[in-house]
Amino acid sequence: MSRNLTERAAPRRLARTATATVIGVVSMLLLSGCSEATEEQWKRLGLPDPASNRTVYIHDLWIGSWIAAGIIGGFTAALIIWAPIRYRRRSHEDLPTQVRYNLPIEVLYTIAPLIVVAVLFFFTVEKQNKVLESVDNPDHEVIVTAQQWSWTFNYQDEPSAGGEDVYDSGTGAVEPTLWLVEDQSVTFTLHSPDVIHSFWVPSFYFKRDVLPGRDQSFSLTPNVEGDFVGRCAELCGFQHSRMLFNVHVTSQEEFDQHMADLVDRGQTGTLLGGVNSDTVAGLEETREADE
Repeated sequence: MSRNLTERAAPRRLARTATATVIGVVSMLLLSGCSEATEEQWKRLGLPDPASNRTVYIHDLWIGSWIAAGIIGGFTAALIIWAPIRYRRRSHEDLPTQVRYNLPIEVLYTIAPLIVVAVLFFFTVEKQNKVLESVDNPDHEVIVTAQQWSWTFNYQDEPSAGGEDVYDSGTGAVEPTLWLVEDQSVTFTLHSPDVIHSFWVPSFYFKRDVLPGRDQSFSLTPNVEGDFVGRCAELCGFQHSRMLFNVHVTSQEEFDQHMADLVDRGQTGTLLGGVNSDTVAGLEETREADE
């Protein structure tokens, strides 16, 4: 009798210990207190401060994915805990019912993951289409040249530069700065003269590969004034870690002054890297065959 009582009490003691541990950890976190910035970071679940009009879509997809993962993970954990407690062995003579299969359970764990994947796929495509939506008449156009081992930002037909194309450029030792105007749309065209790079500004919640011979474009509107970091997110060679740049989102007046300064320094024209860097041997023939 005492042995059976001990066996029955053990899972209860385990459950009480686990509950007390969880309550203790949560209490310590709450009592420790958090700054306002930390609280905002927790609300974004690790995402950086947003700085463009496209971030809301990625934010919603990110939070929604975490909610779905939490529900599924919580349900699975509850089953893992509940099953051994509910169906634990009561005595040494007890044996579970022996079955070869359980059709309803097998159908459930086959169909349920397909439903989860289909739902996530639908929302991912929906948000992706909104993020990649182009702007017909952007306020600014910038050709981004990603070269080993830095970046060049070519501002196209800027009125404050007298209608000329001007550029900012850098090296591995001197990080270049991309200048943008707050609340004004910009279309980026990504160009590489050498290998695959990847243009990434974490605060824009956007990243796109820069492919040799296949220029790609995207549009967005920076909506927060300030300075942000950018980097290459593709392993492009032995100095990949030095392909860093800064983003300066400012007022129209300060932007116009910077464009005028570039003209005064002689930084005019469009720098695309090597000669014929916009073509790849055999690529045109491949495109014609596809068409």
